Amino acid sequence: MVAGDNPGRLNNEASFAALCGVSPIQASSGKAQRHRLNRGGDRRANSALYTIVLARLRWNTRTRDYIARRQAQGKTRREAIRCLKRYVAREIYKIITTPQRT
Repeated sequence: MVAGDNPGRLNNEASFAALCGVSPIQASSGKAQRHRLNRGGDRRANSALYTIVLARLRWNTRTRDYIARRQAQGKTRREAIRCLKRYVAREIYKIITTPQRT
């Protein structure tokens, strides 16, 4: 697991995203404003997030609507998937850091 046995070491969801390698890095040139994924971080966690995104794209209509909406805003499919990976990282961070009842 990326967070290990100590998820409290993660200060916020942005640090978890950076640890997974899905934090956005500005890759703008000229007039084009765009971002790319951080190539640092745990590649296995990044791969797991990508697998989750692909499964959601296949079976979840809300996710398909989200991708269509992002593409209508002018983003490429690849950029839309980047945004979706960050969204999934936020959801997982909330699950990891929420105390469990026993």
